[in-house]
Parts: sequence; structure tokens; C-alpha cells
Amino acid sequence: MKNLGILLSGRGSNFEAIAKNVASGHIPDARIAIVISNKENAPGIATARRLGLTASVIPSQGKQRQDHDREIADALHNHKVDLVCLAGYMRLLSPWFVQQFRRRILNVHPSLLPAFPGLEAQEQAFAYGVKVSGCTVHFVDEELDHGAIIVQKAVPVLDSDTEQTLAARILEQEHIAYSEAINIVLAGKFEVTGRRLVTKMTAE
Repeated sequence: MKNLGILLSGRGSNFEAIAKNVASGHIPDARIAIVISNKENAPGIATARRLGLTASVIPSQGKQRQDHDREIADALHNHKVDLVCLAGYMRLLSPWFVQQFRRRILNVHPSLLPAFPGLEAQEQAFAYGVKVSGCTVHFVDEELDHGAIIVQKAVPVLDSDTEQTLAARILEQEHIAYSEAINIVLAGKFEVTGRRLVTKMTAE
């Protein structure tokens, strides 16, 4: 049984999708060991508690980034977390933290990286006039939205789209892609060469 740790700052819709897939067996042999937020009023924390999961608030305000990250890391280690999943966690992780969980931190980003990194990716894509957008689940490294790509889902940009409708359709694909990526990483059947991740889901 693998232990997942979820970090979130807001509503945590990707967390909810992960929790649903764990409960249904679509993410097999895994459990959510702890949900952590840096914000007391994050709706995702209320959801975690409603689901009967261990939920912890570790406030970040007024703390140095690495000091806060050490508190987060201690909580994850105490719950024997195997894989850290960022689900709308709105803080940059320190290089020290990334090193503690090398190739064990996943993030989902609402664009086809390397296009449109950073905040408001859907709005960037819409304003740029791209015909195809989507989402990316990737390993987290020391650079923003940069680590090796695990899963991508393409979403066509329709002439009738608004920023809001495009964002909603991308979010639907995030919920699918994140669980796919978790299964790939937990199975361990992949290789990373340079930036290229190759899955080996049929390997023994």
C-alpha cells in the first residue's frame, strides 16, 4: 500500500478526483495518508475532513519558505508518504524540499507545457489564440513548471469558447490525467532519460 500526501491551497478539485479514484480502486493499492494546506480556510481541507481523511493546516504566513517547507516535510515523513501530489498548492517549493522527495512530487498544470507556464495558463492560451490547449502532469523539480512530463491531455480550443469554458474543459482532463500519472509513477514502470519519460506499463 502506497501513501499519498496531498498539498493544496484552495478548493482542491484535483484532490477530490484523486480521492474518488483511490476509493473506487482506479488508483489501486494506495491511500491518502494526509492532506495539508497552508490556508486554514481552504475548502479542500473541509472536504478532506468530511471524507474522514487526516487533514492538517500548516500556516505559511510570516515564515521563511524553507522553514515552512521543513514543517511540511516533517508532516509528510511522519505519515510515511511515498508520493506528494500538488493539487492547487499556491506556493513555490524550495530546492531543499524538492531534494527530499526527488521524483516523488507531482504537479498538474493547465496547459501543454512548455507552453504557458506560471499563473493563469488558460487565460494565456486563450489570449494567444492557440487552437489546442490542454493539461500536463509532471514531476516537480527546482524550476517552475519544468520537470519531466508524465501525462498530457489535449483540449481543442473552440471558436465558441470563452476563457471560462476552456478552463472548465481543461479541468475535466486534469482530473483524468492526474490519476493516470499517479498510477504510472506508483507502478514504477517508467524510465526518464534527459527530459523524456517513457512508460513501460506492460513490463514485468
